[in-house]
Amino acid sequence: MKPRIGVYLSDGMAARLNDAATRPGATKSALVEKALDRLLGSDDGVSDTATLTRQLSAMSGQLEQLDRNLRIVSEAVALHARFHLTVTPILPATAQGEACVVGAERFEEFATQVERRVDRGASLIRETIDRISAASAAAPQDEVGDARFAETPARQADHEDDAVQISRMTARHLAADLAANAPLILRVFLPFVTGYYLAYLFRTIQAVMASSLATELGLSPGDLGLLTSVYFLTFAAAQIPIGMLLDRYGPKRVQGTLMVVAAFGSALFAASESFSMLLLGRALIGLGVAAALTAGIQALVLWFPKEKVPLLNGLMVMLGALGAVTATWPAEFLVASIGWREVFGVLAGLTAVCAIMVHFVVPESAPTPKKATSIGLKTVYTDPRFWRIAPLSASCIGTAWALQGLWAAQWLSDVDGLDRAGVVQHLFVMAVALSVGALGLGIAADRLRRRGFGPETLLGGVATVFIAIELALILRLPLPSYLLWSGVAATGATTVLSYAVLADFFPKELTGRANGALNLFHIGAAFVVQYATGLVVQQWLPDAGHYPEVAYQTAFALVLVVQIAAWIWFLMPRPFPRSQGIWQSQPSET
Repeated sequence: MKPRIGVYLSDGMAARLNDAATRPGATKSALVEKALDRLLGSDDGVSDTATLTRQLSAMSGQLEQLDRNLRIVSEAVALHARFHLTVTPILPATAQGEACVVGAERFEEFATQVERRVDRGASLIRETIDRISAASAAAPQDEVGDARFAETPARQADHEDDAVQISRMTARHLAADLAANAPLILRVFLPFVTGYYLAYLFRTIQAVMASSLATELGLSPGDLGLLTSVYFLTFAAAQIPIGMLLDRYGPKRVQGTLMVVAAFGSALFAASESFSMLLLGRALIGLGVAAALTAGIQALVLWFPKEKVPLLNGLMVMLGALGAVTATWPAEFLVASIGWREVFGVLAGLTAVCAIMVHFVVPESAPTPKKATSIGLKTVYTDPRFWRIAPLSASCIGTAWALQGLWAAQWLSDVDGLDRAGVVQHLFVMAVALSVGALGLGIAADRLRRRGFGPETLLGGVATVFIAIELALILRLPLPSYLLWSGVAATGATTVLSYAVLADFFPKELTGRANGALNLFHIGAAFVVQYATGLVVQQWLPDAGHYPEVAYQTAFALVLVVQIAAWIWFLMPRPFPRSQGIWQSQPSET
């Protein structure tokens, strides 16, 4: 006789017990007794112990697996941090805002991928371990294991080995990236480089034919200075409107249209019979190529990643500077063979071909955001950082252009007493130095940026060297003339750094106006230096067609005083606000 007890059940539990008791051979008492037996254990305790042992064993296995997974995760995180810190340079402050935006986008994609894997129940770590285990099973035993990750006295060598492997991976990535950008290089980079090449050729070819023009038309040093510098005058006058047009209509339309003007100016120069027609033709050439560099720089900013812009700037200036190389011995040969008029006729045809190439090959740029079109030049000209670099950049680059374009040849002939062949040889070396200097400055800016130094630092260093070179020329120090004049020419490539600085200061939508604003100072300084030098030199009487050394020394010294003042202004310490948000806070203006 079993004891009878009474229990109270909830309505739900009572319903479940009634349903279970309807099965064949099941009663409510039997079901309750069996449930209590499982919960409380049997009388002998054997089943109780076995059950507890099984449960503890399962928990122990789960804890061991959890511990192993945690060790794998922590080691993976530590190794990833070491790899990342080894190969990733510290970002400059001006690049951190854009990097944060890109990082936020990448994190959103990362979170999406994690959520997708969790929902699928797939473990990336488990997949990776299984794949490595399968590969290790087929490899010799001495090639597998975790020795590479162990803490040993050879940890530094291990660290370097990791860095080498990551560097190789980065190199492969860059090679693939360049291959992927090949269409842009062909459709964007090369057409604008061609235009800049012709611009450099037009700028410097006057030095080769200056004596021929002076003899044929009876031009004085002041006339030569005006004829050569009027190129810079129209070039400079067009910079502000061209910058606005570039930001509104894009580099393709502006460059393609202006190159037609340059072709017409070259044809007019070739057909000129008077000084006034020469002056007009030269002015139209300056206007036509006024967008050659700024349009090319803006195209690079629009179509290529920001971190590649300094290097591509250097490549563009280097290849464009080959125009200065062409303006030496090749131009001298062509002038002697077919005449200077025919040379300008050929250049008119080449410029027209370049205009056609830009029009049909270069893709259309993305529409300018409405917000950006409301930003005016006041944004650029009221930025204190712009006024810190503009005087130094303009005084150095403008002087280098003015000397290479005209007065270097006159100095070499009148002061150094070189014959025509010696002058052309120096001009050729200067042109090569300009091209090599552009590439070198681009590479140096790229390397320094990786180490956390902006192009502004390198700009100040180049200016210091240039001032020293000019001082050596004025004082007639016993240094090789090739070395000194090569340094002068290479300084003309410092635009690589100046425009890279502006790319850090202003957004892409303002690139055209910012570059045009600075280029106005560059070209304006070149015009003033080139013309003023002629006015100063002609204050002395020539001796057998050559002006005295003191005339050139006086002209160069006046320019040097201005450069030193700009250099001191550049070095003066002052607080500047960060680039983020400055341009956005300025009033709208067109």
